[in-house]
Amino acid sequence: MVRFILMRLAGLLAVLLVVSVITFTLMHEVPGGPWKYGQRPFSDQQIEALKARYGLDKPLVEQYFTWLGGVVKLDFGDSFQHPGESVQHVISRTWPVTAQLGLMSLAVAFLIGLPLGIIAAYRQNTWIDYLATMLSIGGFVTPHFVLGIFFILIFSLSLHILPTGGWEGPETWIMPVMVYSLLPMATIARYTRSSVLEVIRSDYVRTARAKGLSEGGVLKTHVLKNALIPLVTVFGPLIPDMVTGSIFVEAIFRVPGLGRYWVTSTLNRDYPMIIGLACMWAFLIGFTYLLTDIVYTWIDPRIRFN
Repeated sequence: MVRFILMRLAGLLAVLLVVSVITFTLMHEVPGGPWKYGQRPFSDQQIEALKARYGLDKPLVEQYFTWLGGVVKLDFGDSFQHPGESVQHVISRTWPVTAQLGLMSLAVAFLIGLPLGIIAAYRQNTWIDYLATMLSIGGFVTPHFVLGIFFILIFSLSLHILPTGGWEGPETWIMPVMVYSLLPMATIARYTRSSVLEVIRSDYVRTARAKGLSEGGVLKTHVLKNALIPLVTVFGPLIPDMVTGSIFVEAIFRVPGLGRYWVTSTLNRDYPMIIGLACMWAFLIGFTYLLTDIVYTWIDPRIRFN
């Protein structure tokens, strides 16, 4: 197990290196520059001075290795959008809010989606199954910004029971979490239903019932553990998706998180933020898949890393 983890971490470092090279190259190939299309106009002399200040007047290869040398020292450079503030400071300032929103949304999605999928599987082709399927499809096709505006109109402007936005306390968390959890909840419910349906039709489940084991015992001992294996594969990649933020949810509910930087850094050609966020995304994806593989061995003892 230790050898497997070390090999995967080494592979993750190689992936991060490749991602950084590709991202660094592509972002410099995009027409324009950090100070060409901003709200504040810059003269050609000012742009040249800014390029010299940030080292953008040097060859691309030299720029990359200069950046890589800073990364070794845990320095991703200063954000162009926020002069004087480093990329890691911007992330450390905003990401805890986004991670809190994402983790709470995942918890709600799991606590609702898992039972919903199990009930739909055990009540296949009944009104409960059809209702669960309808809710899941609604979660897939309804955009975050549509549901967010709908929630604000009902709970804030009509009923006056929840604030329209912010991130100051539990009552301001309710609507962003519910809106953000809809898509993962639908995903978990659909995959849980499919996995449970496949397992409950298995021979060993019929044998357990024939031996007189209660339905609760069958569900706990035989169904859930085997149905969770494909569900872990789906649930794992949801984590980095959720904890890196949503531009729509954070914008609608005025959540001071990291999500908006995914778009603004690209529009403003903020090179340090672009590559910093890309590497962060790649690391979270790789690390989550490593944790997913480790969880496999806990769910299914037959899986071993040899």
